[in-house]
Amino acid sequence: MIRKISMNPAGISRRYFLQVTGAGLVTATALGATGLKARAEPYGKFTWISPRGTLEVLDDYPYWAAKKAGYFDGLDTDMQPGPSDGTATVKFVDVGQADMGFPSPGVFSFAIQNGMKLKSVFHMGARDTFSIAFRKGEGSNDLKKLEGKTILLGSAAWQSITDPLLAAQGVDIKKVKYVEAGWPTWGTALAGGQGDAALAWEGLRAEWIAKGLDFEYWLGVQNSKLPANTFVVRAADLEDPDKKAFLEKYLRGWAMGLEFGYQNPRAAVEAVFEQFPTLAKNLGPELGTTSILQQINVFRGDMDKRGGWGSHDMASWQGFFDEIHKIGQITAPVKAEDVCTNELIGPANDFDKAKVKADADADGYKLSEGFAALDVEKIKAHLFDSAIK
Repeated sequence: MIRKISMNPAGISRRYFLQVTGAGLVTATALGATGLKARAEPYGKFTWISPRGTLEVLDDYPYWAAKKAGYFDGLDTDMQPGPSDGTATVKFVDVGQADMGFPSPGVFSFAIQNGMKLKSVFHMGARDTFSIAFRKGEGSNDLKKLEGKTILLGSAAWQSITDPLLAAQGVDIKKVKYVEAGWPTWGTALAGGQGDAALAWEGLRAEWIAKGLDFEYWLGVQNSKLPANTFVVRAADLEDPDKKAFLEKYLRGWAMGLEFGYQNPRAAVEAVFEQFPTLAKNLGPELGTTSILQQINVFRGDMDKRGGWGSHDMASWQGFFDEIHKIGQITAPVKAEDVCTNELIGPANDFDKAKVKADADADGYKLSEGFAALDVEKIKAHLFDSAIK
């Protein structure tokens, strides 16, 4: 059932925020100092938590490709879907129930606003992944036309994504209505005539096509200068030499997985499909490859201007923090350098790129028949066909 939502992150205290979590989350007050699960040094099993409530997506392809190739080099790692509540990915890290989260900048700012001592250490989304979906023939590249209209969200927490995106395009966000249409049904709700638009992102566009949801899009990758999702950890972990060394090695695995996917997108899709046969059945090779190519464009960005995979563009982040302060999403100014760091980027990118390229080489890597038959360059040529003209 669709219902209207009212969200004011800046008005929620951290104490209240942590006590009203979804079912299954141990709250900070209930957890206490002795309630954390016992861990071997420095982490034991290192747990990464999704912001989506599911792992059966292509978004995390670098991890699955790296795991298959052995790039985590014996590290004890775990991936958890978490609840579909959009803020769970920061809550769990904050209270010690996970070690790394993958929030959008908006959800990260929500954590900062609520006093969570988290730090962004690996910026996955070099370009803005977020987009606005419209039913065909109803969209516009002038987002100001959304004033007075209704935007569908999968989670109430996503308003912290959409508000700065719209505000940066000159939209008076006080004139926009939001409706929480639920995960994963908000796209179906848009197709069914409910609401005027919906929040979407790269990679999801291809997955929606597989579900028969054919929309047109205002694309952030083409029109927005804001950053996208990032990896966050507890700031205190960076002060622990053993944990910092672990994080460098762990992020090196992700960086190698990103490089592998860039060199051979189809092989990276296969690695995900091997983990999730249902996803493979629903998407198939062509849409799977389309989805991953959309995401590679976001994750890679303009690599010639970056310090490597995961590098933060501090100007982009500062622009985001300035924008959300202006609209009242945070109550105090934030310096990007205080909450984002590139100190792990050099070590994370210190790997043998020639070896990864050789591992992924199309002549040496044996693709399955369905993937081998795909024309990747043709898919790339039509990657943005659904953008509003």
